[in-house]
Formats: sequence, C-alpha cells, structure tokens
Amino acid sequence: MVIVANNAQLNNQIEQVRKAFTDLSWHQILQQILNKFLLIIVTAILFFLILWLGRIIINHLFLESNKYQFLKSSNRLATIRALTLNIYRYTCYFFFLYALLSEIGVPVGTLVAGAGIFSIALGLGAQGFVSDLVNGFFILLEQQLDVGDVVEVDKIKGTVTALGIRTTKITSADGTLNYIPNRNITIVRNFSRNNMVANVDLYIAPNASLAKVRDIIEQVNQKLITQTPELRGKPIIVGPVTVSNQLVFRVTITVANGSQTRLTSKFLTAYLHALHIHNIPLSWEETNHHEH
Repeated sequence: MVIVANNAQLNNQIEQVRKAFTDLSWHQILQQILNKFLLIIVTAILFFLILWLGRIIINHLFLESNKYQFLKSSNRLATIRALTLNIYRYTCYFFFLYALLSEIGVPVGTLVAGAGIFSIALGLGAQGFVSDLVNGFFILLEQQLDVGDVVEVDKIKGTVTALGIRTTKITSADGTLNYIPNRNITIVRNFSRNNMVANVDLYIAPNASLAKVRDIIEQVNQKLITQTPELRGKPIIVGPVTVSNQLVFRVTITVANGSQTRLTSKFLTAYLHALHIHNIPLSWEETNHHEH
C-alpha cells in the first residue's frame, strides 16, 4: 500500500510539472528574448558609434592644438593625446558594461551596494589599478616620459610608443614591445632630454706621433663641423688615455640626443681614414669606440 501511495504521489508531481511547463507562454518568452537581444545590439552599436565619434573629435582637437605655440611639442602632444584616448575608451567601456547588465535585468546598483564582501574584494583587487593610475598621472605631470623618448626602465631600454593610464609601452631596438605597469616605473633614465656626450677612441700604436695625430684630428674636425648640424659645440681633443690597459687617443663630441651612435661612427670613420692616409700606426685589431 505504501509503494502504491508513493507512486501515485510521484505521478501527481510529474503531472503538475508537465502542466506548468505546458501552460508557459512560449510566444511571450521568445518575444522577450528577441526584444532583449535587439536592445543589446542597438546599445552596442550606439556605444561603438559614440566611441568612434569621440576618437574623431579628440584627434581633431589635438590637430587643431598644433596652431598654439605653447603646445607645439610633438612628443608631449602625442603623450597627452594617447592618455586622453585611453581614458575616454575605458569610460565608454564602463558605461557600456553597466547598460548591458541593466538591460538583461541584473540589478547592478543593488548588487554593488549590498555585497559588502564583494566590494571589499573588488577594492583590494583595484589597488594595483589605482596605483597604476596615480603613478601614470604623476609621470605625465612631471614630464618624466613622452611618446617618442628613448628611455631605460628597469633594464628595459627602448622608445616610448604609448603612455596609458595603466601601462606604458616601450619598444626595444629589436622590435620587442614591452608592457610595463605604471606602478613598477620607479627609476627612469631618459636619453632624449639633454644633449649626449660621446667618446671617439682611436687605438693608436705606442710609437705613433701624438702631435701629428692631434694635427690630423684638428684638420678633420674643421671639415666635419660644417657638415654636422647635430653637433652642440666643437669637438674636444682629450688626447692620449688608457682604456683597459690600451693606449687610445680620445676625442669627445657633444651631439643632439638620438644621434650619438651615428655621429660617433661618422667621426671615427673620418679619423681612421685620415690617419691611414698619413700612415699613422694603429692597433687595428683593437680599434673600437665607446659611447657614454
């Protein structure tokens, strides 16, 4: 009798579930799903249209700012422009996500206000983001970095390609793109702000005539000065010094930042050519040059 009663109760529950499932208005449910889907598509199109128009407006404003004298630093403008675009993009994404969750019926405001543990966890997780934001702001305010600067950050040397609110992008000489969180940027070596000093070292033989070497270098310098607008002063003939127990004849040149490698090679080539013509003995196997 107990088994029969249990079977009857189970059949009754199954019948109730079947009836409730059958009574559902599938037409209305599908209509609501379709309406939500269309609303999400319209919202996405609207937000991406706003994002696209905002980028055009921001780019246009920065192009117009080139007319003003106090904003004519191209690197500075590129930095502020990139940062503005990043802030605008993140703001659009935030409001898009909020609108999306609201449209599908998620009470975002109630959840955020009521979930105390979630809010604490979110706050702890956002500490790194806030640190990136604050450090990035001070990097921009103090003009430590600009887009296009050649810098070294934490043993990573390269050209700054983007300065965002979270990360700074530095492209190395071999093409590697490095993403550095702004909170990790503590010591910055910027090679693009001041004139650079480069040493041109000629490894001469011990029996070479130092006076003759000096005269030859002075003659070469007179020709190169007029051909090198990147020079920031006359080359300084330091004279004989020792480098790693090797005798070298050193010339120091001050050049515009970014041109030190090319100009060091240019001066070294001209010096070696002139010394070769005048038969000045050199330590060819050790000829080298050093930059600072």
